Amino acid sequence: MTARADLIADAALTLLAERGMRGLTHRAVDEAAGLPQGSTSNYARTRQALLETAVRRLADREAQVLTVEEMPVPAAGLDGLLDALSLALHRYLTGHRELLVARYELGLEATRRPELRAFYDETGRRFREPLTALMRGAGSPRPEWHTLSLVAWCEGLMFSCAVGSFHSAVPSAEELRVGFGELLDGMLGGRHTPGD
Repeated sequence: MTARADLIADAALTLLAERGMRGLTHRAVDEAAGLPQGSTSNYARTRQALLETAVRRLADREAQVLTVEEMPVPAAGLDGLLDALSLALHRYLTGHRELLVARYELGLEATRRPELRAFYDETGRRFREPLTALMRGAGSPRPEWHTLSLVAWCEGLMFSCAVGSFHSAVPSAEELRVGFGELLDGMLGGRHTPGD
């Protein structure tokens, strides 16, 4: 994406977090981005194109929360996986609340728009597939199912801490690491414990 495209997409995410789906208009994005009127329409002509732009940028920014260089190598074992997962989740909860709220807005909108649902799901695959590979590498006998369980646990925690009743009680990185350890211990049948 170009610098202007990133500016438009970032403004769209900010608007989604601040005003919700109704506040996301081409004109509002122009204003929020400080661009001349019509700039967003030139880049993303339809509402669907604007929503896809926001989803794509959201995925790019989420990928920066835990960079590829920080992902554990197989030799790191369960400890490496616990370190990476707790680091990523803690960063997200403490420094990227706007992205979480925007993601919830886009996810809900995707339930009403089949064309956005397909795009949203395809974009999400770039996160699920590496996580499934990590679960397989950690010895999971059911890596796809355990990926779903792990994602569901993370999603529930993120929702509770970003917009739910625990919004003022974000767990520490160490608390998250313990939680991931308990979860993975159950999934892996107690065959792996942190520190092995």
